[in-house]
Amino acid sequence: EQAGLDWSTKTFFMFSAICGLVFFGIGMASSSSPLLWGAFAFAGLLGFPRWWVDFKRKGRMNKFLAELPNAVDVIVRGVKTGLPLNDCLRIIANEGQEPLKSEFKKVIEAQTMGVPLPDAVMRIYERVPVQEANFFGIVISIQSKAGGNLSEALGNLSKVLRERKKMKAKIKAVSQEAKASAGIIGSLPPAVMALVWISTPTYIETLFTTQAGNIILVAGGLWMLIGILVMRKMINF
Repeated sequence: EQAGLDWSTKTFFMFSAICGLVFFGIGMASSSSPLLWGAFAFAGLLGFPRWWVDFKRKGRMNKFLAELPNAVDVIVRGVKTGLPLNDCLRIIANEGQEPLKSEFKKVIEAQTMGVPLPDAVMRIYERVPVQEANFFGIVISIQSKAGGNLSEALGNLSKVLRERKKMKAKIKAVSQEAKASAGIIGSLPPAVMALVWISTPTYIETLFTTQAGNIILVAGGLWMLIGILVMRKMINF
C-alpha cells in the first residue's frame, strides 16, 4: 500500500517465486556451479522483490513530498477566499498530482463513510509514513478541536515543508562527492573482473569452475556487501 501497488500478499509471493525461477535460470546459464545457482535463486526469491517494492515505495514518498507543499498552498488560498476546507480537499483530489491525488481521494471517501476529517487526514500518515504528512494531520486535527486561523497555520506549515525540502537538497548536494567516491570504489572490483574476463578468460575462469573459486567469489561478494553497507551508513545522514 505504501508503494502504491494494489498487490495482495499472494501476488507478492507469486512475484517472488517467479523472480526466484528467473534468477535461477540466469545462474544456470552463466555458471556450472550449484553454489552460484543457489545464490542467484536466493537473490531472486528474497532480495529482488523486496528491493523492487522498497524502490517503488521510496519513489512514491518522494513524489508525495514534492507535491505536498503545493497542496497546502492550494488549501491556504482556498480558505482565504472563503471556501470550506472540504471543498479545498476535493480540488486536490480532482486536480492534484499523484500520489497526492489518490491520497486525498481516500480522505474524501472516508468522510463520505462518516469518518471525522481529522481521523481521515491522519490516515494519510499510515499510508505515507513521512513526518510531513504527520505535520499536516496534526495541524488539521488541532484546528478542528481548538479552532484558530487555519490559513495562517497551514501557511506556516507550507513554509516549514519547503524549508525541510531545501535542507534535504542541501544535504544531498553536500554528500554527493562521498556518494560518487563510494560508487567508484564499489564498482572497481566487478569492473576489473569483467576486464580480466574479456582480456584473459582462462586466467579468471578458475573462480567459476572450481569449488574453491566459488567459495572465494561468495566470500568476496559478502565482504564487498559489508563494505558497501558501511559506506552507505556513513553517507546517509
